[in-house]
Amino acid sequence: MSEAEEPIYVTRSHLPALAEFTAMLERIWETRILTNAGPYHQQLEAALCEYLGVPFISLTNNGTVALQLALMALDIGGGEVITTPFSFAATTHVIALAGAKPVFVDIGQDTFNLDPEKLEAAITGRTRAILPVHCYGRPCAGEEIAAIAARNGIPVLYDAAHAFGVKDSGGSVLNHGRFSTLSFHATKVFNTFEGGAVVSRTSEDKQRVDRLKNFGIASETEVELAGTNGKMSELNAAIGLLQLRHVDAAIAARGALDARYRERLAGIAGVTVPPAPARARQNHSYFPILIDEAGYGESRDALYERLKTRGVYSRRYFHPLLSNLPLYRDLPSAQRQALPRANALAESVLCLPIYPDLAEADLDRVVEAIGDRRP
Repeated sequence: MSEAEEPIYVTRSHLPALAEFTAMLERIWETRILTNAGPYHQQLEAALCEYLGVPFISLTNNGTVALQLALMALDIGGGEVITTPFSFAATTHVIALAGAKPVFVDIGQDTFNLDPEKLEAAITGRTRAILPVHCYGRPCAGEEIAAIAARNGIPVLYDAAHAFGVKDSGGSVLNHGRFSTLSFHATKVFNTFEGGAVVSRTSEDKQRVDRLKNFGIASETEVELAGTNGKMSELNAAIGLLQLRHVDAAIAARGALDARYRERLAGIAGVTVPPAPARARQNHSYFPILIDEAGYGESRDALYERLKTRGVYSRRYFHPLLSNLPLYRDLPSAQRQALPRANALAESVLCLPIYPDLAEADLDRVVEAIGDRRP
């Protein structure tokens, strides 16, 4: 039950779609349009704008490139970018690749996300952007972050890789910030096998992102920006159009599994299931639990290894903390004493298997393995 087993719906849960996918492949070969914003690419952008309730989307070949493009569009020119240490490596890597310095701010109590109460103190004259993450699809404090950013004249870019379809009290969380970026990797709630997207608030920003992802080309004879190759292929766009038909069913299935986990894990000493975020439409992309070694009688790492011996593949997600990686640990903002909550979480969190095809019997086996501490 590894994350690698997360389903690819065109081949598993919805086999009738395989025939349609084959027909779509045939149309791709017939038109000979394999990339460069072909018909399926354009259809998927329009469909995602409608489904997600956002004004503009630029499809990309993966989520990391989406983050890079959004930072390039902001033209931060070095300086500092404030972010969270509790995320996947790509979040911080794109800052370094942009020639900027990551500045880590601790996470909030029980939120998994950047703490807005600590944000303003981290802003300096060199701050060029703020890059929060909707960790596990749990919405950040968007309004508070927006107010702080506006007071200081700093743009906000959200890493929303986990937040496909997530809503807070104001609607889609993808509408927070100047840009939000998505990952459509095969393990995500919605996937195109490999892919991603940048959500823009204005047509001007979308045009800039679209040019940046196509080498900065403005016309047949004009290259206006120093861009890259971030285009999504027609094959991946076709997969996305099929996946989008089934994403609501997938999210509903994940929700049922989330509820069953919560019911079955209740009462196991030393195991805490974080409460669902209030006033939010979740996508149940991950199922984190927290292990208190004193109360549980075993460390998180020992449980992780023991589960593997029983064929259960959980994830210490995110461990190690980004601020503790050799690449970043010498930064002033990376010191452990400045990030107590993030360090504590990185040493206690364990994400359990959750995907739509996970059988209830297998989920129960995961819970039984957690409850039974025998080797």
